[in-house]
Amino acid sequence: MSAYKNEIDAIATARTAAGDSWEAINPEYAARMRLQNRFKTGLDIARYTAKIMRQDMADYDADTAQYTQSLGCWHGFIGQQKLIAIKKHFGSTNKRYLYLSGWMIAALRSEFGPLPDQSMHEKTSVPSLIEELYTFLRQADARELGGLFRQLDDAREAGDAAKEAELQGQIDNFQTHVVPIIADIDAGFGNEEATYLLAKKMIEAGACAIQIENQVSDEKQCGHQDGKVTVPHADFLAKIRAVRYAFLELGVEDGVIVARTDSLGAGLTKQIAVTNEPGDLGDQYNSFLDGDYIESAADIDNGDVVVKANGKLLKPKRLASGLFQFKKGSGEDRVVLDCITSLQNGADLLWIETEKPHVGQIAGMVNRIREAVPNAKLVYNNSPSFNWTLNFRQQVFDAMAEAGQDVSAYDRANLMSVEYDETELAAAADEKIRTFQADAAREAGIFHHLITLPTYHTAALSTDNLAKEYFGEAGMLGYVAGVQRKEIRQSIACVKHQNMAGSDMGDDHKEYFSGDAALKASGKDNTMNQF
Repeated sequence: MSAYKNEIDAIATARTAAGDSWEAINPEYAARMRLQNRFKTGLDIARYTAKIMRQDMADYDADTAQYTQSLGCWHGFIGQQKLIAIKKHFGSTNKRYLYLSGWMIAALRSEFGPLPDQSMHEKTSVPSLIEELYTFLRQADARELGGLFRQLDDAREAGDAAKEAELQGQIDNFQTHVVPIIADIDAGFGNEEATYLLAKKMIEAGACAIQIENQVSDEKQCGHQDGKVTVPHADFLAKIRAVRYAFLELGVEDGVIVARTDSLGAGLTKQIAVTNEPGDLGDQYNSFLDGDYIESAADIDNGDVVVKANGKLLKPKRLASGLFQFKKGSGEDRVVLDCITSLQNGADLLWIETEKPHVGQIAGMVNRIREAVPNAKLVYNNSPSFNWTLNFRQQVFDAMAEAGQDVSAYDRANLMSVEYDETELAAAADEKIRTFQADAAREAGIFHHLITLPTYHTAALSTDNLAKEYFGEAGMLGYVAGVQRKEIRQSIACVKHQNMAGSDMGDDHKEYFSGDAALKASGKDNTMNQF
């Protein structure tokens, strides 16, 4: 028996047990509502999606072509439309996730208005957006299933048994729009207790994967800006454990922790690590400090700090801000140590924030990490902060020059120019961009590729185009030709915006509740019938 019919039978049994007072309840209508609301709580979602991620990680370990992807979304509607589009174009949501970006919450979702990515936004806005995204994805499920139920009724009315059976199969095998969210907790918004409390709220809202970075919480900067300050490993590991305890407390044993290191671009630390013996983790952290070795107390000035490192007395360089500086060129070594330590202390995936998208650079670090942790895997930010066109054209330029090819026709510093768009170099660069994710998954251990804030940029671009046309000579044609006509021809779901907002589902419910007396919105005078 099908799952749909099982639900109907179960509710019919309950109706019989309830007696005459439930006589007006239609078991099939109630079964439909139950199927349209598969996930009752955020924890149901977190447990379901965590299992998906764990299976996807195993699939990737077996075959690096099975990498996963996501796009960052700053509103529930944006996430919903993304998943509807994925199902429409590819027939499945498999290995396609959502990413929740702290940058976009700061820039777009704070009550203070647009803010820099420095953890100044309300911490409650993070779980609120997770809940909002899943509310919209669950509504997408309800909307699509509602359409299938209405088609099923039409097939029955027409006596088309074959169509009825086909629709029954689609209902029983329906794939939800609910997918994993990798959610950015920044640096934890405080100490380890604050991290634990926020992680709980995020998990309760539905997050199965939490990404946390090793910056100082109250000095946090965007990963692609200057001034980043890291913390000693002991501090970061305490926060990783705090997140794991939150997952375990809430019964999400498969929860995923993504440990992000900003050490490649962070040249500063706020504190010297505690160390108890030579070679321990604190001593290794301190060994990267920039400074001068001294011989005696005479070399110590008022206010200087001195530590014993590498068997000698080191006077670390201290800035006017009170921060300490790392040695130049130590970034990659610090990244490798950060990543190995995080994986050995409870993290599941790594995030290495880099200054450019270069497969060779990422692979070099990952190969060193895998010497200690063979199955190390990365989540990687395919960041809009990179100038992808210029970066890859320069990579191709450098490869051509190294191979002895003539590059005299190109100005390396000016390769972004449109004059190079039709050149062999530009075509080669575009091909490297096209295959970057597959190449990096195969060669650099990247399990998950994401773009942090693409929908921020697409919203700005599409709005700019509409404003230019609508307020210019095109007038109303700017909207009709630039938006609506394309929506209709590309079968964009929200062209029927009343349906997208739930009008048809509301009509269904009115019929369930009021029968023939229901006042419906979808009658002949509904202008949405034009589409």
